[in-house]
Amino acid sequence: MNRLLLALIILLMLMPGLCGAQELIGRVKWIDDGDSLRVEGIGKVRLLGIDAPEWKEGYRDAYYIRQGVSPQTLRAVAKKSRDLLIAELKGRTVRLVTDSPPRDKYGRLLAYVFLDERLINRLLVEKGLASVYRKYPFSRKGEFLKAEDQARRKKLGLWANQR
Repeated sequence: MNRLLLALIILLMLMPGLCGAQELIGRVKWIDDGDSLRVEGIGKVRLLGIDAPEWKEGYRDAYYIRQGVSPQTLRAVAKKSRDLLIAELKGRTVRLVTDSPPRDKYGRLLAYVFLDERLINRLLVEKGLASVYRKYPFSRKGEFLKAEDQARRKKLGLWANQR
């Protein structure tokens, strides 16, 4: 019985994505918006730990408006965040690192996106083009919160005209 249990534990540890982070490599074929993209052979990817404003007014604007960010700023930053991802990632090979859980309720892969050694998720937060997604825990949350605080103090992107 002990051998069977040990074999099962070893098997589970060797299966990708079940224990800890999973690392994938793929070429970015499309940018949906400032926090989601499509990667060949992988599908839809949501940049883990961040939230970029949407193109159109919606219920998610309420958080930003409470933070003193105007709807006009939200639309401008939505464009800038998508434009940055297009310029940096479209057609390029990226490294995707998952956290736990690896997918959201819509089936999108939740991942940290690395281009070379640059963490694109954090880059967007540093430039004020996205905020930290606070609803769920993730391993780099403290790091991202510090980056957002610096962007706020420097009045970058979302925080440029903050009241």
